[in-house]
Amino acid sequence: MKIAAYQFAVSGCMEDNYNMMKAAAAKAAREHVRLLVFPECALTGYPPYDMERASCVDFKKASLYQKELQRLAGTFDMYIVAGAVTCQEGKIYDSAILIRPEGGLALYHKRALWGWDLDNFQSGNEQGVFEIDGIKIGIRICYEVRFPEYFRELYVRHTDLDIILFYDRSDQDDLVRYNIIRSHILTRGVENVCHVLTVNTIHPYQTAPTALFDPSGLALGELERNIPGMLCCELDDFSYNFGEEGRRRISDRLIKEKGSNKFGSKLPNLP
Repeated sequence: MKIAAYQFAVSGCMEDNYNMMKAAAAKAAREHVRLLVFPECALTGYPPYDMERASCVDFKKASLYQKELQRLAGTFDMYIVAGAVTCQEGKIYDSAILIRPEGGLALYHKRALWGWDLDNFQSGNEQGVFEIDGIKIGIRICYEVRFPEYFRELYVRHTDLDIILFYDRSDQDDLVRYNIIRSHILTRGVENVCHVLTVNTIHPYQTAPTALFDPSGLALGELERNIPGMLCCELDDFSYNFGEEGRRRISDRLIKEKGSNKFGSKLPNLP
């Protein structure tokens, strides 16, 4: 399956954001991409940087643009994952929207909320696991990369590819932060023996990568920081090398032996 991630300067103007996403989808279609991923809040912008509060989002307009993204997905026979501020039953979420080419969509709402996120969003309760062409996909959002528990949930669901949407930027160039977050991503992939695809906004300074890493932490592709662009990769080998197989077997054994994590909450049964 050919996958792609498109990084650009997300803003508070939905029209501008959508036009960038539309152009990216057309480019991805020419490359025969099956799954195209955009950053956290790519459609609507992200509070407090792109609007004062999440409640300032025009949700009627956002719904119309979601329908346009659904149309693009159908036209190009492509799955699209895009971040957006969403509102359901009066509750506002920081969401990842999975749009299916055959119609319909699914949502994952960010759960690791802190600081301004707590002021703007409700926490979700979904697992964030989906299937695309027989490949099991896990989705997480930004700050959740700091917490192994959110990714261990995906391990026990046997995801083949974990996707992380970021809106992680700085007003000053901060390569140290970029490398720290990059190391978190590598660790989540290595400890859970899974490919990890990430995508981030770029303005003014990008502090998390747009990249694809394999289960041993090798970068299969990584875009240059702070420049708009698309990362395209063919992902069709989900076999494990010697070290990766060892990590899987020991992880499975530990889960079966303990039956719970160190905080005492019961883990799902292995399939």
